[in-house]
Amino acid sequence: MLNTVYKDAIINREKMLSILKGPKFEQILEKAKQNWVEFTPTKQDVVTAGIDSSFNNTRFQGIELWATTAVSIKSNGEVLVDLHDSGLGSDIDLSKIASKMEIEACEKTVDLADLVLMDGSLHSQFMTRQSSLDAMVVKTIKKRDNVIFIAKTSNTKKQFENLGSLAGDIFYYNHITKGAGFSKIFVEKKYGADKIISSTFVRLSDSTPIIKLEFLGGNRDDDEIKSIMNKLYKSSVGGYPYALKLAHNNCKISDKELAKMVSLLGLSNEIGSREVLS
Repeated sequence: MLNTVYKDAIINREKMLSILKGPKFEQILEKAKQNWVEFTPTKQDVVTAGIDSSFNNTRFQGIELWATTAVSIKSNGEVLVDLHDSGLGSDIDLSKIASKMEIEACEKTVDLADLVLMDGSLHSQFMTRQSSLDAMVVKTIKKRDNVIFIAKTSNTKKQFENLGSLAGDIFYYNHITKGAGFSKIFVEKKYGADKIISSTFVRLSDSTPIIKLEFLGGNRDDDEIKSIMNKLYKSSVGGYPYALKLAHNNCKISDKELAKMVSLLGLSNEIGSREVLS
């Protein structure tokens, strides 16, 4: 059956791709070209810290064993903040716990680094938050204005939606150039005057993946983006900040590690428990 699916996909490849591109594909590409600023960064020495979080869980007999972590780490490997929590319960929103821990790690890091890089999107911090936590996010970021949210992937379709774009904005920028540079700053005000988000798509060096940078506040300009690219370029590998890669590797809770927790707590001996994470 799968062979038939593959065969049909090959036969219909051009038709499928034409649907993805849409009727105004060339027009969108032209707009993307107009938005793109060619710029080759130069290395600038700064202290950079990356922050990421992770969570994992397993369930048995209606009970959930969960664990969350958040880590702040410098690009030289020095761990600045190591937060973790775990427990037993049910209907636990682990993504909210992990996000809150990220902000706590950020709060403890802003005075220790020139650039604080948060994995993911600033939008996600505002979309599901209570007002008190929103205030914590804003206060933390505004303290030194040195916090940047960085995403390796992006599904946003805001910049070309008036042209009927079907794919995400990043798709079109990837089609117009393989060179270093950035897109003109895009500002969104839907969360309120104190939660304005400015964003840009950036490629730090030729033929590397594009990443998305998001900032709190609307007063950003091209010179600031160039300065930030210079700072990121020094400690990036393959076009991605090394501090964020380290943060991801240091905070990840693997299935193997969670299975060890199950064993240490004796939960694997509970009657009716499933074989976890084997």
